[in-house]
Amino acid sequence: RFQQVQAMMCDLMEWRSQLLSGTLPQDELKELKQKVTSKIDYGNKVLELDLIVRDEDGNILDPDKTSVISLFHAHEEATNKITERIKEEMQSKDQPDYASYCRMSSSPTHSLYVFVRNFVCRIGEDAELFMSLYDPQKSTIISENYLVRWGSQGFPMEIDMLNNLKVVFTDLGNKDFSRDKIYLVCQIVRVGRMDLRDSNSRKYTQGLRRPFGVAGTWCL
Repeated sequence: RFQQVQAMMCDLMEWRSQLLSGTLPQDELKELKQKVTSKIDYGNKVLELDLIVRDEDGNILDPDKTSVISLFHAHEEATNKITERIKEEMQSKDQPDYASYCRMSSSPTHSLYVFVRNFVCRIGEDAELFMSLYDPQKSTIISENYLVRWGSQGFPMEIDMLNNLKVVFTDLGNKDFSRDKIYLVCQIVRVGRMDLRDSNSRKYTQGLRRPFGVAGTWCL
């Protein structure tokens, strides 16, 4: 069972990287999402966890918005699919699949640790900082965004996070290290008035989000 779950986790980690890459066309993206949800449901069955029923797009069905009959049919269909999958696994149990394990061994993953100590930029209002990894050759972001809300007084909005703004960008594999360069990019969004020069408090507009600047550093 350990080897079985290990292989499934390796598949899920690889598929997650593909989903986050943002390079898949719409049809392949939908197909991959279905594979992911199917693998998760199968893994839950192997680990004797609760069965989750989903719609055709892989979204979890809301019992408050779905009729009892529809839930029953969805549950029955999901059970049948998993049962068939288990039969297939039983037939091939004498030939264990180590493909995922070998793939992970030959393609190790790496992580990038970032510790935000300070943000120095004269804005005069609150700001949102979006940090991500960026491939300049393909002009595309290759990671999720890390959001930091910075106050106009020069401190994080969540003051308890001071000196504790840390993030780890994970799942960096051989494909990423083969890129020409990878930059750590910070996009700055100003939150507040339309015009900083407006000194009349009665004319203040509040909460407007406007691009302010961007900066980057070569990290890989």
